[in-house]
Amino acid sequence: MKFNRTAIALTVAGVLCSACASTVNNEVKSKVAADRIVGTDTPFASEAVYFVVTDRFVDGDPSNNHETQGGEYPTWQLPLEGPEGKKAYVGYMGGDLKGILNNADYIKDMGFTAVWMTPVHDNPDYAFNGDEPITYGGAFKDGGKTGYHGYWATNFYKADEHLVSDDLSVRDYTAKMKASGLKSVFDIVANHGTPSFTMEEDLPGYGEIYDKDDNLVADHQNLPPQELDPENNPLHRFFHDYPDLVKLSNLDDENPEVRDYLINSYLYWISQGADGFRIDTIRHVPHAFWREASDRIRERYPDFFMFGEAFDYEANNIAQHTLPKNGGVSVLDFPMQKAMVSVFEKPLESDFADLENALHLTHGPYHNPYDLTTFYDNHDMARINATDNGFINAHNWLFTVRGIPVVYMGSEIGFMRGTAEHAGNRNYVGQERLDAAVNHPIQQALTDIANVRKNTPALQRGIQVNVALSGHTAAFYRVINTAESQQTALVLLNKGDSAQTFNVNQFIQSGNWVEQLTGRELTIAEGGKLSATVEPNGVQVWLREGKVENEALLAQIKYQLSRQ
Repeated sequence: MKFNRTAIALTVAGVLCSACASTVNNEVKSKVAADRIVGTDTPFASEAVYFVVTDRFVDGDPSNNHETQGGEYPTWQLPLEGPEGKKAYVGYMGGDLKGILNNADYIKDMGFTAVWMTPVHDNPDYAFNGDEPITYGGAFKDGGKTGYHGYWATNFYKADEHLVSDDLSVRDYTAKMKASGLKSVFDIVANHGTPSFTMEEDLPGYGEIYDKDDNLVADHQNLPPQELDPENNPLHRFFHDYPDLVKLSNLDDENPEVRDYLINSYLYWISQGADGFRIDTIRHVPHAFWREASDRIRERYPDFFMFGEAFDYEANNIAQHTLPKNGGVSVLDFPMQKAMVSVFEKPLESDFADLENALHLTHGPYHNPYDLTTFYDNHDMARINATDNGFINAHNWLFTVRGIPVVYMGSEIGFMRGTAEHAGNRNYVGQERLDAAVNHPIQQALTDIANVRKNTPALQRGIQVNVALSGHTAAFYRVINTAESQQTALVLLNKGDSAQTFNVNQFIQSGNWVEQLTGRELTIAEGGKLSATVEPNGVQVWLREGKVENEALLAQIKYQLSRQ
């Protein structure tokens, strides 16, 4: 299996540091080659991801809304009434692939290079009539909900009719997005199908799984898991006979037929243009499954990138998925998410130092922390409850530190800030809001810093060396030295409400430095310092082209790599 996760090396005083390769946990976390400094060689690490719940983004094709679908169990809109006229929705709202494609330039212009969308799989055509009914602000109940989100697949090989159009298949969509400069990240599921039991009457689609030829291969038959009979009923063989998540079917990952069904479906979607996978509920499926899946995928697509959702704030737990023996799958950085919320929801009352440990630049449990996908909220948790300045500071951090930034749709305008899933988190964004977004201060600041990252290899894949993270200010380097790029970036952040002057002499290199947002230039003499004043809620990225020549900086990089 070819999957080159990391290639890192350095030269100190002209002598190759041979110790670096032997002291990093005896694992292939780094491959030492002369004059080479890079956090990761994973190609996808250069991307920035915009995350879309497709049905809730933009209705690009009203003809695929199917507003009368479901009969006695309708699927259109289905509002949950909250206090003071507030609403959340558990039915379809009309968003589709054409709605994303129509806004490809909007997404690209902000500085994003990839779009992660919720699953395209076919979901049931009825609202679920089992379980307890969901209410405004409620959780862990599926009664009255639909599969608008895509995670209740009845056929893992078929696109849902609400998402595609007569003139836009999934393959068409990915090809046109790629032509627009955007990669496509597909959301995949392995541990569950639809809600499958407790129904008043057994509705079509629920508890059922169909193959690529639309043949029924599994049916829960509205039975609780403990009443399934996989030994005697072939339609029960896809399922475990014990529950996992709410009333969802619990797919039997130990069954070779199930593994083939799922893994072949992943390969199918790659053939339809998927450039990467986000894996739903990865920790609910054993490592052995993901090792087999990743081996089979990367045998055909060596650099294919995958990142999983393990909803756990303990780094040592989620890091297990990143190890090669467990499939070498990256993960969403939940420990960083928790730290970012604590800092940026109240930036004037918080300390940048609270973010430092979550970086895990040394003594970290991850196979490679530079491959982690970083975020501050998503569709499964409350949106960050920040002011405009809080969002701006969060984005300034997200797009300059190690990792691959992921931003949830609407965050560029502070959409439904502070709301949980059934309290507005997934409400419909719509074209009108996007058209107005270019005038929003969050969107404008995001566009500035995201495009700096987009054009700066050091911010995408460079080693991070911290200078100081304290109070309202942070200063750190990102360093890359490869055949293609030789850059040192110095990032200065100020989340305070007054201007802050930085005087940086630690690790500073002589030469010409250019600030990437303003174009301002400074020439630093040998032994000098870089002095700059950063405005409130501001960021500066000073860039020096050329190889690293500061021996103290090289020694610090050597120190970090030997302990990474």
